Amino acid sequence: VRYGNVMGSRGSVIPFFLEKKKTGVLPITDPGMTRFNISLQEGVEMVLWALQNARGGEIFVPKIPSYRITDVAKAIGPECDHPVVGIRPGEKIHEEMITESDGFNTWDLGTYYCILPASTIWELNDWTISHSAVRVPVGFKYNSGQNTEWDTVETLRQKIKDHVDS
Repeated sequence: VRYGNVMGSRGSVIPFFLEKKKTGVLPITDPGMTRFNISLQEGVEMVLWALQNARGGEIFVPKIPSYRITDVAKAIGPECDHPVVGIRPGEKIHEEMITESDGFNTWDLGTYYCILPASTIWELNDWTISHSAVRVPVGFKYNSGQNTEWDTVETLRQKIKDHVDS
C-alpha cells in the first residue's frame, strides 16, 4: 500500500504545529505546499482490505483528500504568526502517490487506485472483473496539488480533534 501522510504520525506536520502553537509561531515552508491526509484508522482499514484483496504485486493507493499547509496552520493556530521560512533541501511542494509513468499500469477500483506489476502470475481479465477495475486515462498521475478532494480549515480542525488531539 501507498497512502501518504498519516495524521499525527512522526512525519506529520500536525504534532509539530501543535507543539509550536505554544510559541505563537507556526512556520510555513511554502504557502503552496500540499499533502495527502489519512487517519491511522483509515490506513489500517486499507491495509486489511489490501491483505484480503491482493493477488500479488499490486500497489494500492487510496483516494483521499489533500490539504494545504496553510490550512493546517489556520486550523491549529489561527491566532499565531505564520511566517514563510522556505522549503528544506529535498522537500517537495506536492506529494505524488502515482507518477505519470506508474499511470500506465494503474487501474481505478472506486475507493482505491491500483498500480499493477509489469507482469502478473494471475489472469488480468479475471482481476479486472472481480474488482470492477477501470483503466485510468493516458497521462494520469495522482498528486496532492492536483487532487479534486480537499480538506478545509474546518474539516482539518475536526479531524485533528477526532484523530490527534482532542
